[in-house]
Amino acid sequence: PEDLRMGEDEARRLLDATPVDFSDDDIAELVRRTEGWPAGLYLAALSAGANGHGDAGALTGNDPFVVDFLRSEFLAYLPADELEFLTRTSMLDELSGPLCDAVLATGGSAAMLESLQRSNQFVVALDRDRAWYRCHPLVRELLAAELTRSEPELVSELLGRAFDWCAENGREVAAIAYGQSSGDTDRVAAAMERCVQPVFQSGRSATVEQWFAWLEANAPRERYPAVAVIGGMFHAVSGNATASERWADAAEQGTYSGRLGDGSESIESWRALLRAVRAREGIAALRADAAHAVRALAPDSTWHPAALVLLGMADLLSGAPGEADDHFADAAEEAADLGAPDMAPIALAERALVAIGRDEWVAADELAERAIWTARRSHREYAPINGLVYAVAARTTVHRERTSAAEELIGRAQRRLPQLTYGLPIPSLQTRLELARTYLALADQAGARAMLREVESLLRRCPDLGTLAQQADELRSALDTAGHNAPGVSTLTAAELRVLPLLTTHLTFKEIGERLYLSRHTVKSHAISIYRKLDVTSRAAAVGRAHLLGLL
Repeated sequence: PEDLRMGEDEARRLLDATPVDFSDDDIAELVRRTEGWPAGLYLAALSAGANGHGDAGALTGNDPFVVDFLRSEFLAYLPADELEFLTRTSMLDELSGPLCDAVLATGGSAAMLESLQRSNQFVVALDRDRAWYRCHPLVRELLAAELTRSEPELVSELLGRAFDWCAENGREVAAIAYGQSSGDTDRVAAAMERCVQPVFQSGRSATVEQWFAWLEANAPRERYPAVAVIGGMFHAVSGNATASERWADAAEQGTYSGRLGDGSESIESWRALLRAVRAREGIAALRADAAHAVRALAPDSTWHPAALVLLGMADLLSGAPGEADDHFADAAEEAADLGAPDMAPIALAERALVAIGRDEWVAADELAERAIWTARRSHREYAPINGLVYAVAARTTVHRERTSAAEELIGRAQRRLPQLTYGLPIPSLQTRLELARTYLALADQAGARAMLREVESLLRRCPDLGTLAQQADELRSALDTAGHNAPGVSTLTAAELRVLPLLTTHLTFKEIGERLYLSRHTVKSHAISIYRKLDVTSRAAAVGRAHLLGLL
């Protein structure tokens, strides 16, 4: 069977014989959709010809050509038990014996799957042990539509069983997909409460974002306050401050009884942690909320290190660096033990800031290097919050007069600035202040002023954050005596850094604006400013220069 599947070159030769003109992208999509099935490729051409277009993405198992062919050439010859099995499992993305047994409330599914795969009935084994299989997507779509028409009342029941089995067997991502298919917001929310954090920490932030978007579209946010807390946290660390505010507001409204997924006794501990993250009520409230979270969260909660970091930040910004350093040290140790990959490097970077404040530059440099090493080892190196890690390391590196190494670290910090917003105010402010100090040490006054403008904007949204405003004032005074220099790469703003990666694509300014919710005129203004600061005159030259500088 594998030899009979067509690749893109073979599909091109087949489709070139049809009246429809398919692009290379269309052919790649058709090969993916049909899995190289030659008859499916030809049916797609027939369908496109009949519809007067070559839209490869339009081919589904419910296309009339596909339906007629599969019914007459495949389904008509299937034994009744095999047809029923495939129809009732058509709601499943992947198939295994135990899963199908649970969904169908029967036995013998493993033998059925092996028989279907062996007889080449559009069922493919996914592993050498033949534990997991999948059905061809076009066949699945046809049979799922048939099931929905013939037994609509059964669909929700089958999906519910699939959700329960997956949730009980460590396949939470698949469980949530089945819960979404059935429209069961209660099941989806319960699963999200358990698994958002580990899935996010594994790097699948797009998956988590889709879960929150789906739940928000299908249920009131305040109905699930525990999930709302997680939503506030997730969007804050992802750079979506507006969404973080929506979820945080909902988290304060709902009611929740019972023990939480991390073992904490009360949702008030989670709410206090989220309030501390957002730091909207000033430094005193931040310290009270962080202290409550440290006391009330379960000791082995993966959020406990974050609470310690926030308590340390409150002490540091209140003028108590000794107490702050103790909390940061505890947080770094806990984060390593509990598997909280984002918190260990941040705790170490904060300890480096404490050491700089004491003029202990050797210790600060060692802590900054450990922070970078920890971030890389955690596989979460590209997390926005690690902008602080690189900004602190850049400052200690400049102090050692290693300018080229510092410039590389500055570039790494700058790439993370667009996602460091007022949703996460303290690390966002600290990162920009450290970059401003580093630019000033490099005699780059324009870069320092650009950072200071962003600091002032953040402070307007989040005032009363202890010594941060004083630090900004001191920097402003230093800059006033340092004079001015010409704008350059260091003066790229967060908005311009958000546009820069999209200049590498074939998107027009209008299309870039649609993605970023900006007008075409605004995108063009940002682009022209980028060209000026990078000392280039074209989009292609800007992209090349940005690559050389480590901004892309």
